[in-house]
Amino acid sequence: MNKLLKAVGAAAALTVVFAGTAGASPATSGSASYYTDPGYGACGTQIDPNAEMLVAAPAALWTSPNPNEDPLCSKSIKVTFEGKTITVPIKDKCPTCEPTKIDLSLPAFQQLSDTAPGIIQVDWEIQ
Repeated sequence: MNKLLKAVGAAAALTVVFAGTAGASPATSGSASYYTDPGYGACGTQIDPNAEMLVAAPAALWTSPNPNEDPLCSKSIKVTFEGKTITVPIKDKCPTCEPTKIDLSLPAFQQLSDTAPGIIQVDWEIQ
């Protein structure tokens, strides 16, 4: 019975996480780091996180086997840190991010904070 309850609880938690991808989601308290590796993003377009405003969403939120067709590719994430807010398009997937962590491009991160901390505590929501 205990295993069944854990399985039901895990399924419910995933349902809540994935439900946020369908439309605007409630704000998530989490963290944000930044990255600078250019190449093809998970949405199938060339990206340069050194120069573009964009975000990589946590892998747990992606629902399509082909990320190019994932509904997240048409969404943005609104990020708030210490009274500053930016909205950046989702163009990539962060395979190592926990469900509450996002990976901003360098210019997006710099709009919110100095890069020295590397990771900041933010509120964010999919729009």
